[in-house]
Formats: sequence, structure tokens, C-alpha cells
Amino acid sequence: MYAVIFRATINKLDEAYSEIASKMRELAMNEYGCLEFVSVTEGDQEVSISYWNEQKDIIEWKKNSEHLAAQELGKSEWYKSYHVQVVEVVREYRLENR
Repeated sequence: MYAVIFRATINKLDEAYSEIASKMRELAMNEYGCLEFVSVTEGDQEVSISYWNEQKDIIEWKKNSEHLAAQELGKSEWYKSYHVQVVEVVREYRLENR
């Protein structure tokens, strides 16, 4: 399994951001094999982590035309800076209290 870690310093988030982010999440999960997507924002920092079975799915997702357009908006409007890491998950632990 692989994880894509996206960390950003926010410039300005608007209504379009929420709409497009939601659409991109659905597209990644429904058409590109994204297994899970979590995102948190605190102050001007955003961290999003998506999980994938295959690196090829991540590469295909990165090339999607709608995703490319969203990335351009991120660069020009929403983020001051961002950093992306693609990592292989070597070990995983869970606790699920009921």
C-alpha cells in the first residue's frame, strides 16, 4: 500500500475550493482506486493523506485533466506553498474501541 501525503500552507480558501476538493476526492476514490482520503486544516496549515494499492493509480490520478485544473487553482489561488510525498506503507497498526 502507498500513501500520498500533501502538506500545504494556505493562502485563501473559498467556496470553489470546497466544491472542487469534494469532487476531486470522489473522483480519486471512484475512478482511480484511492482507498481512503483524510484531510485536516489547522490555522493556515492543511495536511491530506490518501491511501492507494498501486503506484500506477497514483500516477494516473496525477495526470487526470480535472485534477490538473484543480492543481493549477491550488498554485494560483489557494496555497502559498505545498509539499507532496509518496511513501510506501511498511507497517500498519490499528485500535478500534467499541
